[in-house]
Amino acid sequence: MAIGAVSSDFNNEAINGAPAVRQPDANTVSGFSQTLRASLSSGSADLDAIFDDASRRYNIPSNLLKAVAKAESNFRADATSRCGAMGIMQLMPGTARGLGVTDAYDPEQNIMGGAKYLRQMLDKFNGDVSLALAAYNAGPNNVVKYDGIPPFNETQNYVKTVLGYLGGGDITAGTITLGSLDTVVAAKTGGRSGLDGLNDALTQMILMKILEMQMNSSDDDKDKRVF
Repeated sequence: MAIGAVSSDFNNEAINGAPAVRQPDANTVSGFSQTLRASLSSGSADLDAIFDDASRRYNIPSNLLKAVAKAESNFRADATSRCGAMGIMQLMPGTARGLGVTDAYDPEQNIMGGAKYLRQMLDKFNGDVSLALAAYNAGPNNVVKYDGIPPFNETQNYVKTVLGYLGGGDITAGTITLGSLDTVVAAKTGGRSGLDGLNDALTQMILMKILEMQMNSSDDDKDKRVF
């Protein structure tokens, strides 16, 4: 499974020189945890409807988008790969930012971002689905470099897997429940949960917000929206 969607071009990312952030004390984190639990939605998301919307928006067959998502994460909104790819469509942080995705664990943002990127790859490779899938997995530069599907076992197996899903009939993504604090914390902290996990999650959120503010201050003229 190619969990590192779009990862080959972006897997060397790092945040360097970030300001030190003081860890919240236990009482602060506990209080925040209770507030966050109360404020998170407990609804559900119809993934099939989101895929259909993305299909119309980016003119990509819904079943192709679902085949990619099935290969990437098996429709897990909280999936995180070892190299940092996030969510249902397994977007790397840099790719997500470039696509205008502000929360890669939000199902709708993630699917729309993945569909937008796949549309870009289809356009780049003249509608060739196999090459677009290879670019989604290994990066477009590798597809250009090798003038076709790169000779990487992971990428070649990935393309075969997605096309296999696509040829197997209609794919159902189903419905997922939203609003689980433990799921959010585990997704953002590599599986840690409870107070320690929430503490880590808060730190990551603060660091990401600082980075976002720095990017916005020097990039105000860029349109960062997905839609």
